[in-house]
Amino acid sequence: DVHISSEGKNLNSFDGRNQLCLIVYPWTQRYFAGFGNLYNAAAITSNPKVAAHGKVVMQGLEKAVKNMDNIKATFTELSTLHSEKLQVDPDNFMLLGDCLAIVVASQLGEDFTPEVHAAFQKFLAVVVSSLRRQYY
Repeated sequence: DVHISSEGKNLNSFDGRNQLCLIVYPWTQRYFAGFGNLYNAAAITSNPKVAAHGKVVMQGLEKAVKNMDNIKATFTELSTLHSEKLQVDPDNFMLLGDCLAIVVASQLGEDFTPEVHAAFQKFLAVVVSSLRRQYY
């Protein structure tokens, strides 16, 4: 049985933490040219536009949690946006998911048990699959 603390259930406690992906996978920065200075880790972690986008990402994940029975339909428009307008390489969704798992694990500490990790990875796999759905 998976138990997550009340803080762990609050996805907003992870706002702005998607910057790890921009640091570890610097080629993903090309999608954020309008965010200004992303030249090093310090610039990325202090960039308010990166933090704001992190909040948007976490709100999207919260939406997925609230629509667990129909994540694919929930993300149809978002998938189309990333595919057709933003032209994001769909493999980047998996990279972001891996980074989010690291961030969540670091925040939850001992509460990030193997069972929680497995459940979170399954959830992220469905999210990634849903985001890739509208790609041709």
